[in-house]
Amino acid sequence: MKTNYSTLTLEDPIRTEIEESSIRVIPTFIYASVFASFCIAVGLQWDISWHMSVGRDGLFSPPHLAIYLGAIISGIFSGVKVLKTSFWGSLEEKQQTIKFWGVFHGSLGAMFCIWGAFAMLTSAPFDDWWHNTYGLDVKILSPPHAVLGLGMIMIQFGALVSVIAVQNRLGKNLQDKTKTHLHWLYALSSGFLLVMGYTFFAEYFFLSRQHHVLTYQVAMASLPILMVSVAFASPYKWAATKMAIVYTLLMAGMVWILPLFPAEPKLSPVYNYITRFQPFHFPFILVVPALVIDIIIAKWKNSNKWLLAAAISIGFVLSFVPAQWYFADLQMSEYGRGWFFGRYSLPYFANPDSPYRYIFHPNYISQGWDLVKGLGIAALIGLVTTRLALSWGNWMSQVKR
Repeated sequence: MKTNYSTLTLEDPIRTEIEESSIRVIPTFIYASVFASFCIAVGLQWDISWHMSVGRDGLFSPPHLAIYLGAIISGIFSGVKVLKTSFWGSLEEKQQTIKFWGVFHGSLGAMFCIWGAFAMLTSAPFDDWWHNTYGLDVKILSPPHAVLGLGMIMIQFGALVSVIAVQNRLGKNLQDKTKTHLHWLYALSSGFLLVMGYTFFAEYFFLSRQHHVLTYQVAMASLPILMVSVAFASPYKWAATKMAIVYTLLMAGMVWILPLFPAEPKLSPVYNYITRFQPFHFPFILVVPALVIDIIIAKWKNSNKWLLAAAISIGFVLSFVPAQWYFADLQMSEYGRGWFFGRYSLPYFANPDSPYRYIFHPNYISQGWDLVKGLGIAALIGLVTTRLALSWGNWMSQVKR
């Protein structure tokens, strides 16, 4: 017995040292990129709330600074990693990267982050000039916002690809602690990307429209391509579910936290005088279809891809539509008007006495055959996007550089 105890005593520090050194195989720039993705997701939700509550913002408004922080952190850490590998890296390190412009060596994820950072920082003065020249944006996707959005997506996608590349490259040679770190980095980076995907199409996801088929058709065109690809590429179980949980916690957290801070309109006309930040949307119930995606992929991952895509698309529609439909009913009811769902939220430029504030807009209600036909179209759209997602996920599962 004494020998066994002494053996354990000697092995424990050795094992700890091995595990700690194993964690170091995750480059620092990956942690920085995932944090940058978080800054972008938070800054984006905050910026929308700022426009709803304050109005016109300057180049260095707090939400913009949060977004720029993400670009700067991602760009600097990824850039340093690329320069270090390119000019001071060993031959073995260079062989684990891709080469571009005949000089630089870096991972694909780092390249995406650098390009995204340049796009975002370039769009900032462009956006400020646009406002000064043409006034407020009429649409979300103005030219400078399109450049900004592209940069955001590139950074968030770069963070996701960086994490999965390390996992694919090292495979079974990872210690348990490293696997756990990669597991959560993958869940976080994918969840932040889902926040971005939702926000881009949020104009179709207003609560008053959630009894109309267009909401679900747009959802099937935009959400499965992110959720299914992440689940298919993941070496871990329940990847889509954890992605949906991260998305839900971040968006719901912004609904709960932002109203704690004061804000007042600085542009006219002011129809709804407010004193606190008005939060953006409460998240979709994406955990339900995410569970369906994970279960179907776990059972039939190696099946024919078109059949697998059809099963996932149908499962997504059959699980998501009823869940979100009745959840929308709850939010519209008197029980949903408290702080939890943020249903009191209304922009300063909106009429608080609107007859459609607490009911579904009559022009956006689908019933009978229109509902059945519309959801059938949504399933067909989902078939195409899911098949694309499976191809994308298969590509991600093979990225090693």
